[in-house]
Amino acid sequence: MVEEYEIPEFVKAHLSTLGYECAADEMMPHINTWWNWMRAEGDFYDYNDTDAAGRAFKVHRRSIHPAMRMCEEWGSLLLNDKTLIDCGKQKCTDWLADFLASRHFLSYGQAALVRAFALGTGAWAAWVDLGKKAIQIRRYDARQIIPLSWDDDGISECAFVTEAVTKGKRVTQLQMHVLSDSGYVIKTTYFDGEGKTITVDGVLDAYETECPTPTFAILKPAVANTRVDGSPYGQSVFADALDAIQAVDIAYDALVSEVDLSKMRIFLADTMFDVEQVGKNKKPVAIPFGKNDCTIYRKVASTEDVIREFAPALRTKEQAEVFRVAIQTLGDLCGFGLTYYDFDSRGYIKTATEVSSDNAALMRNIRRHENLLEGSMTTIAKAILHCARRLGVKLPKEGHVRVAFDDSIITDVYTEKKQDLEELNRTMLPYEYRMKWYGEDEKTAKAKAAELSAAPTKVE
Repeated sequence: MVEEYEIPEFVKAHLSTLGYECAADEMMPHINTWWNWMRAEGDFYDYNDTDAAGRAFKVHRRSIHPAMRMCEEWGSLLLNDKTLIDCGKQKCTDWLADFLASRHFLSYGQAALVRAFALGTGAWAAWVDLGKKAIQIRRYDARQIIPLSWDDDGISECAFVTEAVTKGKRVTQLQMHVLSDSGYVIKTTYFDGEGKTITVDGVLDAYETECPTPTFAILKPAVANTRVDGSPYGQSVFADALDAIQAVDIAYDALVSEVDLSKMRIFLADTMFDVEQVGKNKKPVAIPFGKNDCTIYRKVASTEDVIREFAPALRTKEQAEVFRVAIQTLGDLCGFGLTYYDFDSRGYIKTATEVSSDNAALMRNIRRHENLLEGSMTTIAKAILHCARRLGVKLPKEGHVRVAFDDSIITDVYTEKKQDLEELNRTMLPYEYRMKWYGEDEKTAKAKAAELSAAPTKVE
C-alpha cells in the first residue's frame, strides 16, 4: 500500500511563523481514508486469516475499484472536450480556447476533477514563467492544499505544497497565493530535505500579479462537508457510501470465487498415478499431473470408483443479482440515481430521453455540480487572461465569462437544436442561435449571420 502523504511539519511551522494555522490537520485523516478507498487499498482488501488448523495466510479481495469508478464517471459527465469557456469578447474566447488546447487543459482538468470528487477538494492555480513569458495551470489534490483565509463564500487565500527536483536534489515547494493592496501575489518558498529554506535560481520569492480576482480556483463536489464542521475543505462524493463500496466488492469477489470454486473436480484411485523414487531412501512418491493442477485429486488406498467426478452447482445468477443491487445502491448514494448503474443494461444509460424521463436525480445533481464547477472555471480563466495581459498579450477586458457544458448525456441536444432552427426568425434571431450553440459573442454572431444571409445559394 502506498504510504499516506502528509504535509511536512516544517511547512506547517513556516506558515505558523507567518501567522497562518494549518486547517489540513483536522481533515487529513479523512482525506487519507478516501485516498485508500479510491485506490482499493487497506485492511478491507488485504488482510490475514487462519484456517481450521490455525495456519495463517494472506487474503486479497478482488475489486472493480467502485469508488474510483464513481469519480471517473462524474469527471466524464461534467468536463469533456466539448466544454467551452465563453468570454464576453470573441478575441478573448478564441485566445483562451487556443491556450487551453495547447495546455491540454480539458483532459488534465478532468483528471483533477476526478481527484477532487474522490478526496473532496482539488485546485487549479496559475503559474507564471517570467523568463519565457509563459503561463501554466498547475493541478493539486486535497493532500497538497492548505487554505489560508476563508469564509462562507469560499477560500480567498491558499497555499500549495508539492515535491520537486532541482539540480538533482529533491526539494519541497510552498507556493502561496495571497492578497495585497494591489491584487494577488504569488509567493514561492523552497525547503531542502532537512526543512531549511533555500534559494532556487530563476525563481522569484514574490510575483505581483495585480490580479483583482483569485489566481487559483478550488474544485469541490456539491456535497456538504459533514466530517469537520466549518472546514474550508470539501467532502468526497462517496464519503457516505463506504458500506455500499464494500458491498459491491464483496459481491464481485464472491461472484468470481464462485466460478473458481465450482470448477469440476476429478478424484482418481491410487492405481491411476505413476510412482517415482525420491530421496536417499528411494521413497515412492506419486507423480502429480501438474504443480498448478487443482482439479485432479488422489484417493489414497482406494480401488473403488477408479474415476469419480464432482461438479458443484453454480449460484452465479443469485450472486449477480446481489452485485446488481449493490452497484445500483452505490450509484444512488453517489448522486447518479438508482437507474444509472443497471447490471442488465451494461451499466450505461441508453438514450438521453431515458435520462430525462427516468433519472431526475441525476439531472438535478449534474446541475448542482456544474454550478460550482462553472465558478471555478471562470475564476481560473480570468486569472489566466489577466496574467497574459501582464505579459504583453494584446487582449481586451474579457467581460462576462460563462461556461457552456456538454449536456448531451442528459438532454437531447439534437432535438433542442432542431426546435431552435424551427423558431428562427420567429422567436429567435439567427445571431442568437449562433451565440447559444457556437459560443460566439454578440458582435461576431451578428457579423457571421449577416455574412451567411448575404451569401448566394448554390444551385446544383
